[in-house]
Parts: sequence; structure tokens; C-alpha cells
Amino acid sequence: MKALLRAIVMVACVAAAIGVLFIPLPRALDLSTRIVTVMPIARESTTVFDYVTTPAHWPAWHPSSLSVTGATDHSLGMGEQTTEEFRVAGRRGEVVWTVVERKRPEKWTIDGTIEGRPAGTVSYALTPDTHSEDGTEFERTFTYRSPTLWFALLNAVLLRAKIQAESDEAVDRLKDILEKP
Repeated sequence: MKALLRAIVMVACVAAAIGVLFIPLPRALDLSTRIVTVMPIARESTTVFDYVTTPAHWPAWHPSSLSVTGATDHSLGMGEQTTEEFRVAGRRGEVVWTVVERKRPEKWTIDGTIEGRPAGTVSYALTPDTHSEDGTEFERTFTYRSPTLWFALLNAVLLRAKIQAESDEAVDRLKDILEKP
């Protein structure tokens, strides 16, 4: 009987420990990840800005962007929204992006929500490239928060590296597309 009771207590403790991994983390506990990719692009900043802020172009250069709907055919302004179907680090989903900052041609920021919950922020910063007369230094930053300890652990071990690789590939593709004659 004692052995059975010990086994039940042990299983309960393990289940409780696993359950803790899935409890939503408080917002005050900032377990955010920043994925930053910087690339010089031999094009004027207005050209780069207008291209990257037009959602219809995203699937052409970002491997995670499968499709976009809603406002897609122009450079989005403050408050405008678009919906993107994505595959990030193997996970598929749909995110609604809202423009929260626009300063053409220097800065553009969108906040994403998935099923009404915050999903991350993407910012583009464009500055003159000091090595090129008409070039632009393009910086893409993707920031996302770990909602649970399980996600934080998975992010540290697997996701962050995959997301960084996808972002790096995206900006390489963007450079190739925009620098073609």
C-alpha cells in the first residue's frame, strides 16, 4: 500500500511540475526574444521602404509568408491591417498585422495578433548605407514574447535559431530581388 501511495504522489508531483510549464507567464516577467537581421541593399531607401511595407510582396521574399489578404496592394499606413498566413519554424498559422508606426522612409512597425492574443512585433529601420551612394542599410527586427515556461525552453533550444535562420534568408532574398536590374 505504501508503494502505491508513493507512486501516486510521485505521478502527481511530475504532473504538477509539467503543468507549471504551461501556466501563462505574467506580462511583468519579460521573456522576450529579438531577432535582428541587417543587410545593405543597393537601392534608395524610399524604394526599399515602399517595397517591404507592401504586404503583397511579402511571400516573394520572406520564406515564412505563405499568403496575405486584406490591405495588400500598397505601402500600409498607420492603423491599416493585413492578415498573413505563415509557417514559422514549422508552425502554421494566421496573424493579423496592424501598423503602429510609420515614418517614411526611415521606420515602419507592425504589431501582430493571433486569435486576439499578442503575437509579436516586426520593425523595419532604414538608414543611408555609408558604403554606397544610393544604398540603404535595412534592419529587420522581430520581437516576440514567451507566453509560458515551456515555450521559453523550446525557444531557447530550438525555435530561436530556426526563426533567426528564416529571417536571415528573408533579408537575403529581399536584397536579391531589389538589386536585380
